[in-house]
Amino acid sequence: MNVNGKIKHPLADWFIRLFKGFMIGFGGIVPGLSGGVLSVILGVYDRMMSFLGNIRKDFLKNVKYFFPIGIGGVLGIVFFAGIIEAAFGTYAALFTALFIGFVAGTFPSVYRTAGKHGRVRSDWATLLIAAAFVFVLMLLGEQNFTQVEPNIIVWLLSGAIVALGFIVPGLSPSNFLIYFGLYDKMASGIKNFDFMMLIPFVIGAVISIMLFAKFVNFLFTKYYSKMYHIILGLIIGSSLGIFPTVIFPAFNTENLAAMQMSFVVAITVSILMFIIGIVISYFFGKLEEKYSPEE
Repeated sequence: MNVNGKIKHPLADWFIRLFKGFMIGFGGIVPGLSGGVLSVILGVYDRMMSFLGNIRKDFLKNVKYFFPIGIGGVLGIVFFAGIIEAAFGTYAALFTALFIGFVAGTFPSVYRTAGKHGRVRSDWATLLIAAAFVFVLMLLGEQNFTQVEPNIIVWLLSGAIVALGFIVPGLSPSNFLIYFGLYDKMASGIKNFDFMMLIPFVIGAVISIMLFAKFVNFLFTKYYSKMYHIILGLIIGSSLGIFPTVIFPAFNTENLAAMQMSFVVAITVSILMFIIGIVISYFFGKLEEKYSPEE
């Protein structure tokens, strides 16, 4: 079915949303990235926050829309929990470069979304402050934090922090878990379906969403331009911050030996991965233009 030059195909739209959820789940579990940022980039954040902020409104319609996104998100988290530690341990720079390429390729659409209601000088100031803040925060995060012994309370709080990463774009909760020595334990718990970890973790996530989603939705409704330019700043700052905190440290002698690459080869492959990420995001954008979302 052709609507306004676009093909309306429910099955294709369903799988597109499944893939979006998969990518959002990926962003939610990968250090330095944010499920919230990915939901903005993939065009589902506004509707998600509107739904969470007023669950009763269009409940069945929203459940139908977000069902494949939810499935994809769970699949993304579970799938990457099993490989992320090993992949980002040995090939941190390569995988991160791929994903930064994906973000870079979709940045123009986020920029257009932020300016949908116009821009003023204070929006640019907000963007720069947000970018500088998250960049400095990531640099400071390179310091060693206290290692925390996991227990039910810790997993409740961890779930709450991870959930915030999905409703506050730019916040990378996985980084906090790494700083406190909990990331590898979380990934292992998800991979092995450890319910002693999963149950309090999920409860903490649900409580966090219930407490904060409505407030965040209010901010985006009342201060749309400012909030979106804050997101833009967080995306820019966190993307730039990944280079000195993840990519550059990965090119040490030990990691290069583990990757069996020279410094020049590793840099070259990282650049290629970055370009591949941009190409993937470009074609994904074209696919999304071809198949209009099913409302």
